[in-house]
Amino acid sequence: VNGQAFGTRRAEWVDTPHHYMVDNILTEEAVPGEVFDLLFEVYAGHYYPDAGGCSTGPVLPGSYQDPRQEGRRTAMGRSSFGVWQEDAYQLWLDVSTLQLLVEELQDTSLRAAKIAEGLENYTLIVDFEQPREARLADYRRAREALAPLLASTNGATMPHMSAVGNSHLDLAWLWPMQETERKTARTFAQQLRLIEKYPEYRYIQSQPAAYEMCRQRYPELYEQICEAVKKGQWIADGAMYVEPDTNMPSGEALIRQVLHGKRYYKDVFGLESRVLWLPDTFGYTAALPQILRKCHVDYLVTQKIFWSYNDADRFPYHYFNWVGMDGSRVTSFLPTNYTYHTDPQEICRIWKNRVQARDLDEFLVPFGYGDGGGGPCRDHIEYALHARDLEGMPRVSMESPVDFFDRLASEGGPRNSWTGELYFTAHRGTFTSQAAIKRNNRRSECAMHDMEFWGAAAMCRGGSYPLKDADRLWKQLLLMQFHDILPGSSIARVYEEANAAHEALQSEASAYAEGFRKQLVQPGHGLTLFNSLGFARTEVIDLPEGFPEGAQTLEGSSVPVFGHKALVTVPAAGWVSIVPGKKQTASVATAALTADGAALENQHVRVAIDRQGRIVSFRTSEGRELAGAPMNELHLYKDVPRLFDAWDIDSNYVEQEIPLGGVAELSIECAGGLYASVRVRRSIGSSAFEQVIRLNAHENTVTFDTTVDWHELHRLLKVSFPTTVFAENALHEIQFGYVERPTHRSRRYDQDRYEVCNHRYTALTDQGHGCAVLNDCKYGVSTGGSTISLTLLRASAAPEMQADNGVHHFTYAFEAWEGAFKDAPVVRDGLRLNYPVAAAAGTAPAQSLFTVDMGNVILDTVKPAEDGSGDLILRLYESKKCETAFTLSTALQVKSAALCDMLEQPETELVPYSSMQLHAAPFEVITLRLKV
Repeated sequence: VNGQAFGTRRAEWVDTPHHYMVDNILTEEAVPGEVFDLLFEVYAGHYYPDAGGCSTGPVLPGSYQDPRQEGRRTAMGRSSFGVWQEDAYQLWLDVSTLQLLVEELQDTSLRAAKIAEGLENYTLIVDFEQPREARLADYRRAREALAPLLASTNGATMPHMSAVGNSHLDLAWLWPMQETERKTARTFAQQLRLIEKYPEYRYIQSQPAAYEMCRQRYPELYEQICEAVKKGQWIADGAMYVEPDTNMPSGEALIRQVLHGKRYYKDVFGLESRVLWLPDTFGYTAALPQILRKCHVDYLVTQKIFWSYNDADRFPYHYFNWVGMDGSRVTSFLPTNYTYHTDPQEICRIWKNRVQARDLDEFLVPFGYGDGGGGPCRDHIEYALHARDLEGMPRVSMESPVDFFDRLASEGGPRNSWTGELYFTAHRGTFTSQAAIKRNNRRSECAMHDMEFWGAAAMCRGGSYPLKDADRLWKQLLLMQFHDILPGSSIARVYEEANAAHEALQSEASAYAEGFRKQLVQPGHGLTLFNSLGFARTEVIDLPEGFPEGAQTLEGSSVPVFGHKALVTVPAAGWVSIVPGKKQTASVATAALTADGAALENQHVRVAIDRQGRIVSFRTSEGRELAGAPMNELHLYKDVPRLFDAWDIDSNYVEQEIPLGGVAELSIECAGGLYASVRVRRSIGSSAFEQVIRLNAHENTVTFDTTVDWHELHRLLKVSFPTTVFAENALHEIQFGYVERPTHRSRRYDQDRYEVCNHRYTALTDQGHGCAVLNDCKYGVSTGGSTISLTLLRASAAPEMQADNGVHHFTYAFEAWEGAFKDAPVVRDGLRLNYPVAAAAGTAPAQSLFTVDMGNVILDTVKPAEDGSGDLILRLYESKKCETAFTLSTALQVKSAALCDMLEQPETELVPYSSMQLHAAPFEVITLRLKV
C-alpha cells in the first residue's frame, strides 16, 4: 500500500472463498478524497490441483501430466473493493459470537434461552434496508441491546484457554523457497499491523531462517519486527534454526539446530529461547528430550501426533512429561491443531474433544492461518477478546507459551509421563520419498563431520579454521532438513534446488577437509590414510598406480597386499602412512559361479547366491545358518496411498505385491583376493537393477552395492532379510543410540508401527548372537517376525508427478555376530559403511588423536568451538544402553578440559587432561571442551 509492505490473509487453497482478503485496508485515519496505490502480489505458480494435488488415486499409464504451462497455472478471479464500516463489523462479531455460542449450549439451558431471545430482538432492531446513517444508528442500538449478554461471565470452574497467534510458515512445500521469502513479508507485515492495533495481542514466530529471509529482502520491515519484539507482543521463540524433521537428521544436526537457533534469538533479540515450537513435524525422536535439556530448552509444543486419520491408537495426553531414551524429561503440550480459529464454536469444541479428561485445567491454543503463513486476522483477535470471560464457554486470554508453561509449572507441573519416541501414526512414506534428498542429507552430514574433524586436527598443528564458512554451510544443511524438504513432501522445483545446494555443500566441505588433511602430511613416496572415526578400523584400500606389490607402514609394520589392494589398519581418530615394503600374503575371499547361482567364501562365512541374486545360505564358521529363507529378496508392491502420495504408505501395501519372476544375470566381478564379488543384473517392473555383492576377506559382512534405473509410478520397492534370529523387538538405530520396536503386531500400537525410521542399522538379537542390516542412505524399514525389510524406493505421483524416477545408487549390508549385543560390531560397522577412509599422497608418522577404551562409547564429533577461541569440542555417546565407565585418551597437549552443555558452555572441570576418566549412563551424550 503506497509502496509499503502491508500483508494480507493467505488463501489456504486456490478455491477457498473469502469474504475479505485485506483487513481494514482503508484505515480510520483515511480522509475523503485520499488516493491509495495498491499493488497485489499473487502467487499460484507450482501447485496443480487439477493434476492431483497431494493425492491422485490410481493413474492410467501415460495419462498423468501437468496440463498447464509454467507461469500460466491459474488466473485471477473476480475481485471487488469496498469501504470498511467498523460499526457493521463489530455488530457482526457480536451476533456471530452469540450465534456460535448458543449452538454449543444445551437447548434447555437458561443461558441458551436468553441468547436466543437477544438474537431475536436484534433482528427486530436492525433495518438493513434503510439509508446509511439510519442503518448505522440501528447497528449501534443493536450492539447496546446485546451488550448485557456479552458481559455475562462464567463461574469458578470454567477451563482456561491460553491463546497465542501464530502463522506456521513452511519454508518450502507447494512453492519454492524464493516464494517463501515473499511470504515472510506478507505475513510479518500483517502481524505488525495487528500488534499495533491490539495491545492485548500476542504473536509467536519461530524459525530464524525465516527472520533472515525478511532481513535480507525487507530490512525496513525487519527493523519494525525488532521493535515489536522489544515491546513483548511479538514473541521470537522456537529454539531451532528451522522447524526440522527430527527422525532423519543426525544427532549432531539436531544439536546444531538448537545451537544456531538459540544463538540467533540471543544475539539478535537478546532473548533466551526456552520453548521448542514444532507444530507440523512428522514424529519426534526419543533422543530429543536429552538434546533439549542439555541445550536449556524447557518446553515442547507440537500437535502433529494427534493428526491421525487412519483410526490409529490415539495418544493419551495433551500436557505431560516426555521422557527420552536416556531418562531426560521435557515438559510438553500437544494442541490438536496449529491453525485454530477462536470463535466460540471452535473454542468449545477444542475443550469438548480433548483426549485428556483429568489433570488438565488449561489448554494452549495456537490460532491463525498457517502452512503458507498469513497468521491471524482481525476476526481471530476480536473473537478471542469477546471470549475473555463469556458465560457458557472456556475463558480465553492471549499470552506467550512460556508464560503458559511457567504458570502451570508453578502449580505443580504435569502429572503424567510418556516414555520413548513420539511416533506419528501416518506419513510413513516420508522415510523413503525423494531418495536423492535422503542420500544427499547423509552425505552432507558426513562431509560436515569430516570437515570439522580434520579442520580441528589441522588447527592443533597451527592451521586456521574457516568458522564463517562452516557456519554458513551448517545453516545451509539445517535449512535442507526442514520438515517438508527432507521428508520428500514438496514439489519438484524444491528438490532441484535442494539437491543442487547439497552437492555444492559437499563439494566445498570436502575440499576443505582434503586441504586440512594435506596439511598433516609431508611430501614422500607413500600414501597416508585418514580415519575420522573414534576407533581403529581395518579396511581394503586401493593403492595408487605404480605402488609395488608389497607395503609396510612408515613405522615398519607389514601390510598385506593383493594386486592393487592393501589391507590396512588405520588408528582411531588419526592416520597412518604406508610405503613400499616386503610382500606379505593374506587370507583371501573367493567368488565362483555354481550350478545354482554363485558362492562367496572366506574364513568367516560362506554365502550361497541363487539365480535371482538372493542369499539362500549365510553360514558362519561356527556352523550357524542365518538365512531363515532367501535373503536379499526384492519385493515390489502397488503403493497408491488413500490420501497423501508422497507422505503415506498404507498398511495394506503388503497385500498388493507384484510378482517379479524371472532370473538374474550373474557374473564374477572379482574372483578372489582381499575381497571377492558377484555382479547381479535383472529387471524390476519397468526398471533396471544392478548389484555387486561383495565379501571382504577379513569380515563376515556382505555388502550390496546397488544401482537402480527407476521408472515406476505408485510402486514401492523393499529388500527383505528373513533370518533365524528370534527377537520380540528389533533395535533400530536413531540419534545417539537405538529404540526398540516390536517385531510382532500384538497390540494396536504395535500394529501402527509397521513402517519406521532407522539410521545406519536395524538389528535382531538374542542374548547370544544376532544380525543386522546396515545402510548408507536409507531410513525406512520394517520388521516382522525374524525378518528385516529395508525400504529402498518409492514412486509417488504428488506433489511431484514423477517423483524419484531416475538413477539411484546406494549400498546396504548384512552382518552377523556371536555374543551379546553390547559387544557386537554393528554400531561401528554402520559408521564404517558411511565414512570411507580418505587418502592423501605423502607420509606422516602414525597418529591417533583420541582413543576410547570401551567399544560401546562412540566419539561422534570433534570440532572447533563456535566462539572462535581455538578450543576443541568433543561429543561422545553411549550407544548400547549400558552404563559404562571409560577412559578417553588424547595425544594432544591439553591445557584444560571441562564437561560442558551442548551449547559449549563449561560446567565441570576435568583432570587429568591426557587420560580422562569418564562415566556414561545408558544413551548419555557427553560434551567436552578442551583447550589445547
